[in-house]
Amino acid sequence: MARDVTDSTPIVSRDQLVEALCGGCKPASEWRVGTEHEKFGFYLKDHAPVPYDGPHGIRQLLESMAFLLGWNPITDNDNIIGLTDPTGQGAITLEPGGQFELSGAPLDTIHQTCREVNGHLAQVNECAEPLGIGFLGLGASPVWTLAETPRMPKSRYDIMSRYMPTVGRHGLDMMYRTCTIQANLDFSDEADMAMKMRVGLALQPIVTALFANSPFTDGRPNGYLSWRSETWLDTDPHRTGMLPFVFEDGFGFERYVDWALDVPMYFVKRGDIYYDVAGSSFRDLLDGKLKALPGETATMSDWNNHLTTMFPEVRLKQFIEMRGADGGSGRRICALPSFWVGLLYDRTALEDAWALVRDWSDEERQALREAVPKSALATTFRNRTVLDIARDVVSLAREGLRRRASLDEDGHDETIYLASLEEIVARAESPADSLLTAYETQWAGDIDRIYTDYAY
Repeated sequence: MARDVTDSTPIVSRDQLVEALCGGCKPASEWRVGTEHEKFGFYLKDHAPVPYDGPHGIRQLLESMAFLLGWNPITDNDNIIGLTDPTGQGAITLEPGGQFELSGAPLDTIHQTCREVNGHLAQVNECAEPLGIGFLGLGASPVWTLAETPRMPKSRYDIMSRYMPTVGRHGLDMMYRTCTIQANLDFSDEADMAMKMRVGLALQPIVTALFANSPFTDGRPNGYLSWRSETWLDTDPHRTGMLPFVFEDGFGFERYVDWALDVPMYFVKRGDIYYDVAGSSFRDLLDGKLKALPGETATMSDWNNHLTTMFPEVRLKQFIEMRGADGGSGRRICALPSFWVGLLYDRTALEDAWALVRDWSDEERQALREAVPKSALATTFRNRTVLDIARDVVSLAREGLRRRASLDEDGHDETIYLASLEEIVARAESPADSLLTAYETQWAGDIDRIYTDYAY
């Protein structure tokens, strides 16, 4: 979940919102990639979840990391809920159930991204080990029930927690019991944005299958390979999904703004206070007719915060966010941005990917999205399987990275970071398939083995 921002500029017209999205356009020479990844903390002694308070809690971990890194604290009602790099290049934040997230800096290459990932994981472990805390990279917490999962003291999460059960069965599961890896990418202009959004949305179920890594909940197999992805199918239909309007003729910044304006709000922040306006219309705030705050009108911070409360499979801000992957190992954290950079930052790869998905219908894309959480790579599509499509698009990404020719100090290009995906394709086995095999064989049904065998 994104950090809340402050910008008191009044919104006087819809065009202002369109122009704000247009502000993300930049030449290819300035394109960067940002990577976000979440992980579950647990106590090494008994594998219990880590609460916020206490001498060995999340608060203490954040304070230790602030001392180690020299980063500035983010607070909410005097509770430290995150850290920001003083240079503005990254942040550590808390998800609702204590999931620990790095929102990485926008970087030039995947080599830099992977150094950032490995450095962060080393820093977290350095601070966590004295507290008896370990971390697990999965798409869903494998054992703790929703009731057992701690809740972080963050005002916006309190509002969301009250609202979520009114609009879907799995909103609280999504908030408190899932983890993801996300890649954020740039675009040059409106047409480039539209093509990248379309390719990203169409291929998001393929990525979900490749990264499927959440086959356990409540201490046993849950019947899915990506239970995290399944939870999104019954969270809140107003703000989630495959955005079929993106594939309509004429799609651009204006159409996305119109959709976002119709997504119900969660909150309005004034000063340090979050006002619960869940379910209310942003259009009413624009007109000064919000029932909970009569006469109050919208600012750019309201709009930017509102954009962060939309959760489609691909989200547009001043960059494009790819949101379909389960949390996973350090190698897979590096693999996700390398996959999308290879496909979207090389024109030939982007056009080839668009040619692959261009004639998929809205109904086919939705059916694929709904099937993949359960069957992942084995999902059938037309006369093929998702595995076949994954093999094709990973190959396209490899060629895109090869042509990009960004070398590290040892002369390796960025294709080295696709190795974990190429192994998945070669084995025809998602990470969740491997977990289930381990559970049924060498673990002999002992789910606690996951805390040793799959910890960072």
